[in-house]
Amino acid sequence: MSFWVFNISLEGIITGALTALRITLLVINTSLFMTLTTPPTALADGVERLLSPLKYLRFPVHEFAMMMSIALRFVPTLLEEANKLMKAQSSRGASYDTGNFISKIRGMVSILVPLFISSFRRAEDLATAMEARCYQGEAGRTRKSATRLGWREYSLLGVIVVLLVLVIVVQPLLPTLSWFRI
Repeated sequence: MSFWVFNISLEGIITGALTALRITLLVINTSLFMTLTTPPTALADGVERLLSPLKYLRFPVHEFAMMMSIALRFVPTLLEEANKLMKAQSSRGASYDTGNFISKIRGMVSILVPLFISSFRRAEDLATAMEARCYQGEAGRTRKSATRLGWREYSLLGVIVVLLVLVIVVQPLLPTLSWFRI
């Protein structure tokens, strides 16, 4: 079947559905792991420690971990802000579920513009607060307690490496395995 300049096939629809399922599962698992089981500061410290060998390549590991920590900290705040904006716009008569595609996009713009403005305002307030507290990045930074990896972390890392190697080895074989389709 053709639609405008796109050719739509059953295999394409199945591949798209599987990709959407994978992305959905990735987002759900990541949110469960990151926000429900591990405090953001511990997660940022772990990422910083895990990426610490990249310091020798002049990669800003501490800044990357700090950005990740700040982003994780503000995701619930942005979701709450978006929810408030949707309720406010709905009370003014905006609808997000009815109409054609263009009207739905116009409805979402009425949420996205104020959300971007408030997020930029929050980012500016955070930058001002960090400057006021003389934050200089990794220079002169101390830790209350150093994180140590135990046998559980090393065994999980080993399992991840084995699975990664398995995926790399099996991937070229998939086209020849007609009974196994991803």
